[in-house]
Amino acid sequence: MTASRPTFNPARALAVRVLTRVLTGETFAAPALDAALAEARLPARDAGLATHLVYGTLRYVLLLDAALTPLLRGETPPKARALLLAGAFEKLVLGTPPHAVVSEYVNVARMARLASPALVNAVLRRVARPAETEETRYALPGWLIDVFRRAYGERAEAVLADQLQPQPLWLSLSSAGVRSLEAEGSVVEPGPQGVDRVVLARPLRESAAYRCGQAQPINPASMAVVDALGDVEGRRVLDLAGGAGVKAALLAARGARVTSVDVIARKHEAARANLKRLGLRADLLTHDLTQPLDLPPAPLVLLDAPCTGTGTLRAHPEIKLRLTPEAVEEMAALQARLLPNAAAAVAPGGVLVYSVCSVTRQEGERVLRDFLATHPEFTPEAVPGLEVPHVPAGEGVLTVPEAGLDGFFIARLRRTA
Repeated sequence: MTASRPTFNPARALAVRVLTRVLTGETFAAPALDAALAEARLPARDAGLATHLVYGTLRYVLLLDAALTPLLRGETPPKARALLLAGAFEKLVLGTPPHAVVSEYVNVARMARLASPALVNAVLRRVARPAETEETRYALPGWLIDVFRRAYGERAEAVLADQLQPQPLWLSLSSAGVRSLEAEGSVVEPGPQGVDRVVLARPLRESAAYRCGQAQPINPASMAVVDALGDVEGRRVLDLAGGAGVKAALLAARGARVTSVDVIARKHEAARANLKRLGLRADLLTHDLTQPLDLPPAPLVLLDAPCTGTGTLRAHPEIKLRLTPEAVEEMAALQARLLPNAAAAVAPGGVLVYSVCSVTRQEGERVLRDFLATHPEFTPEAVPGLEVPHVPAGEGVLTVPEAGLDGFFIARLRRTA
């Protein structure tokens, strides 16, 4: 009689492979996971497990490392480290029964050849929650904890805890999109800034609403940046550092005549494809915004500047593993070069919206303060249409990254001459 061969859930092996690439700095989680899932074609339940393991492990990695380090000697190979982190996440955070965790990950190690089964067995049997410190409680380095405390004061503890929660799916939907998703069995709950919180019955790209251009993923805090421009119908708008053109598409949907500018040409390919899916159009321009723009001044200009992304740690938890205080200063210096060139593109009497998806003072409050000190022709105005929770931040506001929202610095300026 032949002994049965041990089995394992392929979702765990996929998650470990993705985690290995992300933790070694090769890639970011979202594109790596999307590509791996597209190739593997796992059933929906297994794809959900792989997604939860990747993002959950990355959110808690500082706590998990503190738990694993006393049990390891010497340098742990990247694949073995990723596997042990995922197993520790299941055992210590998800509460998967310890015997099941050990069995599953030993089988993954053996059959997918990702680590020594004996090492996995020994470590996952013994791993336990480490002594609590601020860094293990919030799974953040101390300097980033200080950033959030400076930004949100008495609200900081709730904000920090919320960064460890899964990111919900936010969609800007047409009425037809809502009906279509609900007909498929998805749950649609209205949220701030006209953006709906959605629990899907099937993968987003397989939904009729997405395929028919009735759905656009966007966080409500990001939508608040678009809303800060006010009424755009029939008006010319420059969308600077526009990336993949999501904000350009939303502005075009409101009737604006949009030119989206970015330094990376391949991002225009994604923008073009998304605009086509939505049945919209915008002009796309490749340009380095550290240099002046050769375009006629526009009445409305949006600079959603490249930043450290500290306001998006829930959705992009790998950021906290790579970011340094020095990188914050470098990014603030870049933004300080971009903002005057964006300002020069604003017509007299026009509006400039400056935003970053970061909560550091250097990138938001300080960049704007220094700009206003040398550009008296710009006057700060209240940011209109804000439905998301927010706190004051110098001459702008910071959205509060709780309940699935991102943290954005947003400022609206009027050119008076």
